[in-house]
Amino acid sequence: MTRSNTKRCEWCLSGNELYVQYHDEEWGVPVHDDQKQFEFLTLESAQAGLSWSTVLNKREGYRKAFADFDPAKVARFTEKRMLKLLENSGIIRNKLKVRAAVTNAQLFLAVQDEFGSFDDYIWQFVDGRPKQNKWRTMKQVPATTAESDALSKDLKGRGFKFVGSTIMYAHMQAVGMVNDHVVGCFRHKACAKLR
Repeated sequence: MTRSNTKRCEWCLSGNELYVQYHDEEWGVPVHDDQKQFEFLTLESAQAGLSWSTVLNKREGYRKAFADFDPAKVARFTEKRMLKLLENSGIIRNKLKVRAAVTNAQLFLAVQDEFGSFDDYIWQFVDGRPKQNKWRTMKQVPATTAESDALSKDLKGRGFKFVGSTIMYAHMQAVGMVNDHVVGCFRHKACAKLR
């Protein structure tokens, strides 16, 4: 099966190779690594109001600017360092989003202390197993669900920023808590087997 005739979810077919690679290798794959969870939490929060391709194009810049997404290191960023990040063209230079990443890192560590890992905390919102959807078209895929509403509400209650239900549903899709590949996509069955 060559890349050109492989059936994929239509959202990744914009011509951006990073989009296709992300779709084929990451989207919908269950993540149980806390640092990877923090990476997606940071990137999804940065996306708010922007396109995912904008974020993907700056992912390496984020990786360098945010200590390879190590939440313990990001939690210690000083005011001076945050201001310096606003000069970094490799990331989305939004003061609220930069501050949110640092605040979220601090709260992420608190969740790890409380639950043993962020992974144990977040996966409880889908009872520890990826939800397997069977959408035929991307138009059927919801922007939010009861699970993303509950996750968003809980995170907001803990003080996390940029964690609305739509952002959290995108996070759940990214880390494989839900399999939203359409049934005709070659990744649907592959991700379903990763339960």
